[in-house]
Amino acid sequence: MHDSEVPAELNVEQAFAGAYQELRRLARSRLRGGGRNTVLDTTALVHETFLKLSRNAGVSFPDRPRFLVYAGRAMRSIIVDMVRQRQTERAGGDFALVTLTGDLVDALPAEEAHILQVHEALQEMAQVDERMARVVEMRYFGGMTDLEIGEALGVTDRTVRRDWEQARLFLAEALK
Repeated sequence: MHDSEVPAELNVEQAFAGAYQELRRLARSRLRGGGRNTVLDTTALVHETFLKLSRNAGVSFPDRPRFLVYAGRAMRSIIVDMVRQRQTERAGGDFALVTLTGDLVDALPAEEAHILQVHEALQEMAQVDERMARVVEMRYFGGMTDLEIGEALGVTDRTVRRDWEQARLFLAEALK
């Protein structure tokens, strides 16, 4: 390929194949525990993400950062949907809890209600500042660096860091 040629956009299968190991690492960091009684494990979350993404026929991605943004949103959606589904089950069951990890919510107890609180707080944040909410989503659920986020959003990494700090304060207040 010549330098002047623009690379073709990646379809879901190509983007997923290229980022599979990274998606497994992200999924592993998003799920806590494990063991034989879990409803959703790393592989299941990654495969559910693929299924969710592949339902959108014709979707393509110009680059890896934009794919990770999309995949991160899908993972968030899958985790939240799973928690909601489990909370509506009346029969109970022997489930292991799924919890968000990372410096954003490490202080939270490992309860499903908190996953929904974080999700709702992110929805509120998006009402106030869409870019700030996208920074959280890309950094936490997409595992992207400040530089990658800046590239995807068209801002500097310094702006991303500033948005991240504001988002942390917003979430800390919302989750009190």
